[in-house]
Amino acid sequence: MSGKLAKQLFGVAQDGSQQSSAAYGGYAKGCLAGGVELAETGPTWQAMRLSRNRNWGHPELIDFVQKLSGFAATQPGWKGLYVGDLSQPRGGPMLSGHRSHQNGLDADIWMLAPKRLNLSASERENISSISLRRANGAYTNDNYTQQHMEIMKAAAKDPRVSRIFVFPGAKVQMCNAEKGDKSWLRKVRPWWGHHYHFHVRLNCPKGMRGCVNQAGPPAGDGCADAQTWVDNILNPPPPDPNAKPRREYTLADLPNQCVGVLQSR
Repeated sequence: MSGKLAKQLFGVAQDGSQQSSAAYGGYAKGCLAGGVELAETGPTWQAMRLSRNRNWGHPELIDFVQKLSGFAATQPGWKGLYVGDLSQPRGGPMLSGHRSHQNGLDADIWMLAPKRLNLSASERENISSISLRRANGAYTNDNYTQQHMEIMKAAAKDPRVSRIFVFPGAKVQMCNAEKGDKSWLRKVRPWWGHHYHFHVRLNCPKGMRGCVNQAGPPAGDGCADAQTWVDNILNPPPPDPNAKPRREYTLADLPNQCVGVLQSR
């Protein structure tokens, strides 16, 4: 194991470890013990891109996705949710794509409203979500609907949720549309990309030793900060000359428990 990058070790695991379920480490430097597979199809959801084998998570995440999909199915035009990447069977760094999604507490939810929930495996590989952004994410486009806001609002109001990442224009749109209590918007954070899907991050389950929470969002609804993101899209600041690429992790970089996660049957 010592000679391989962590993503090469975790990226080939085909099933969860035979351990009690636990999220170890942080969202971008961790692993998942006793991962649970989200059923490929449920009454109000379908897991997409099955060939990636990334429909695994901590039981709290699986429960959250199922319940949010049930709410989504109450929205006009939505049969439920198309669910994108959760985690690999044992979490950890991925061979491609995400830096996070490592400890089984992150989920990507497609922006495409499901019209049916009987897609074949082939259809799930080839169908695409829809983008809600225009002007590089400074504004929403005509694909954005009130239902998108209601589903993200329901997710944000779940006490298990730490953050929801979505493109800046969507956050500003929701800030302007919400005429009542805006406190739920604190959890909705602007981030690059995230216009074909929104990303939900759960807090570490209560009492889970070895799981590292992200620091809480700043106080307030975050609407002014989102507007600053939009302003910077429209009038970009100069690039950071000191920015450096992140290095790839080895197993030694991850929490000690991750060795046992890999070695478990």
